Amino acid sequence: MRNFLADRVVNIKPSGIRKFFDIVSEMKDAISLGVGEPDFDTPWHIREEGIYAFERGKTFYTSNAGLKDLRTEISKYIERKQGVIYDPDCEILVTVGGSEAIDIGLRAVLNPGDEVIIPQPSYVSYEPCTILAGGKPVIVELKAENEFRLTPEQLSNAITPKTKVLILPYPNNPTGGIMERDDLEKIAKIIIEKDILVMSDEIYSALTYKDKHTSIIELDGMRERTIMINGFSKAYAMTGWRLGYACAPKEIIKQMTKIHQFAIMCAPTISQYAAIEALKNGDENVEEMRKSYNQRRRFLMHRFKEIGLECFEPFGAFYVFPCIKEFGMTSEEFATRFLKEEKVALVPGTAFGECGEGYLRISYAYSIDNLKIAIGRLEKFINRLREEKTSR
Repeated sequence: MRNFLADRVVNIKPSGIRKFFDIVSEMKDAISLGVGEPDFDTPWHIREEGIYAFERGKTFYTSNAGLKDLRTEISKYIERKQGVIYDPDCEILVTVGGSEAIDIGLRAVLNPGDEVIIPQPSYVSYEPCTILAGGKPVIVELKAENEFRLTPEQLSNAITPKTKVLILPYPNNPTGGIMERDDLEKIAKIIIEKDILVMSDEIYSALTYKDKHTSIIELDGMRERTIMINGFSKAYAMTGWRLGYACAPKEIIKQMTKIHQFAIMCAPTISQYAAIEALKNGDENVEEMRKSYNQRRRFLMHRFKEIGLECFEPFGAFYVFPCIKEFGMTSEEFATRFLKEEKVALVPGTAFGECGEGYLRISYAYSIDNLKIAIGRLEKFINRLREEKTSR
């Protein structure tokens, strides 16, 4: 059977996130802080619009690019938030989640051997999607001392004559790191000078806790060389609706739509109608959830300080990325033992790249009550490890 399988697929490792999620789902009284899924229900008025679309029989294919009304609302949203205008007729594509947009975006622009710069730790899909598209991943190791930002020096050192794309994963999953306008301006100069394309994954753009999110598309010369990815899963608590979008120059969107057309046809129709309602009337819901996440973020940082657990302060997404190097264990060993002894699932930092070794991702997209219980168990576990270390 092995002879029938594609080497490039066989050689890709399964997601390290799902492993612990699958284990904890079968463990009684266990708490999972491992999956990046909001604990909020999709706001009722958004669900209601989906129900109403179903009741009206809006269950047929849409155009490949998505409903024109939805693309128009996406255009208005980006203009409202970033001050940048995209033509809904030819510069916006509605996809099955942001993940599809990443996949087809890379497939649309990469030729065999083209290099893609991927800052890590970062979302698990970038590297395998690059490989599946025939590209070559070039990993840049982000540093805690730089708050996991991509520095101009790191970018310059990674660029070669074969470099075609830079993936810009901010706000960052798993670290919660952000790039501010000053950071983006410094790397934009290099991007323009070296004539490379950017894929900016901004799925967490609405969930920032330090000033307003700045997109690289706002900077001079960057809109025309950026594929901007966003979606509805995180900001609107719509993970199961499977809806995202890409905004890019029409030449790129045309090729992405071609792949989408043959592989997918169109994104879920009912989800698209619900998304129109989300963009029109969902700002208050997003702000309520953002405030709740920020409260949880501050709680975790306060508890880490009490416990004495090192962790830089994140200002985006809904993750913290504490350092566990003091315990002399790998991230996998720590997470496995913690799950076994205290019944709490966290994700090893290595799930997001080898440079995540020595860290854990903790999601605070969970209730404050669950967070309090889980961190209480973490404190007990850490104290036990420190006692073991002292008694050796």
